[in-house]
Amino acid sequence: MTHPQNINHSFGRESVNQAERRERIRTVFTAVAPRYDLMNDLMSMGIHRLWKRKLAWRVQGIHGQVIDLAGGTGDVARLLLSPKRQVTVCDPSQAMMQIGQQRSDMAGVHWLAGEAESLPLSDASVDLLTVSFGLRNATHLERALSEIHRVLKPGGRFVCLEFSQPVFWLAPFYNLYSFLVIPRLGALVAREPIAYQYLVESIRRFPNQSGFAELMQQAGFNAIRWENLSFGIACLHFGTRSNAT
Repeated sequence: MTHPQNINHSFGRESVNQAERRERIRTVFTAVAPRYDLMNDLMSMGIHRLWKRKLAWRVQGIHGQVIDLAGGTGDVARLLLSPKRQVTVCDPSQAMMQIGQQRSDMAGVHWLAGEAESLPLSDASVDLLTVSFGLRNATHLERALSEIHRVLKPGGRFVCLEFSQPVFWLAPFYNLYSFLVIPRLGALVAREPIAYQYLVESIRRFPNQSGFAELMQQAGFNAIRWENLSFGIACLHFGTRSNAT
C-alpha cells in the first residue's frame, strides 16, 4: 500500500510541503483546463467515458442531494442529472468549472467552489457523493475522506472512480504508456508536458484497491467494496455512511 504521506507531500517526483503542493496543483488545472476533456479522450482512447457511464449506472437508484466532488468541467455531473436529484459540482478550480458553465447541456447543474479537505457543506446533508479522478489531487487524502464522511447523510453513499493497479500481465505495458506516451501527448496537444508528468506520477502514488479500501474504513465508511474496470487500470470504490448518527 502506498503510504498517504507519500501522496500528501508529493508533487510528481518531488517532495514538497502541503501548501506548496496545493498551489502547484491549482496551477496545473488552471493551465490544462481548456484542453482537459480532449486530453482525457486522447489519453484513454475514449474509455474514460465508459468508466464514467458505469459509475452513473451503478448509482442510478440514489436520489436527492448529489455532489460530484472535483467535478471539473461537469462531464460526470451531466450523467448524474435526474428529475429526482439536485446535482452540484464542487471543485477548487474556477478555471475548470468555467469551461463547464459555458456548455449548453449543463442546465440543471449547480456549481460550488470548494476543496475536498474542507467541504463547504453542512453535516449530514448529502445523499450521494461521487468523485472521479480527483482525490489523488487532494492535499491531504485522509482529511478529504473524513470530510466526505461528515457531509453524507446516515445511509448516504460514496463512490470514487480512480486509476488503480492493473493486473500483473498488463502493468508493464500500462506503465510504459503512462510514462512515455502521456507526457508527450500533454506536450503536443495541451502544450503542458510538466502538468501531465505530474498527473502520471499522481496515479502511481495513489493507493491500490485494497489500500484505498483500508483508508475508507479508517474514515468510518462501511459496506466497502470495489469493482475493477479495464483489468484494474481504473477502479470504482463504494462505501456507505452508517445509519447510526
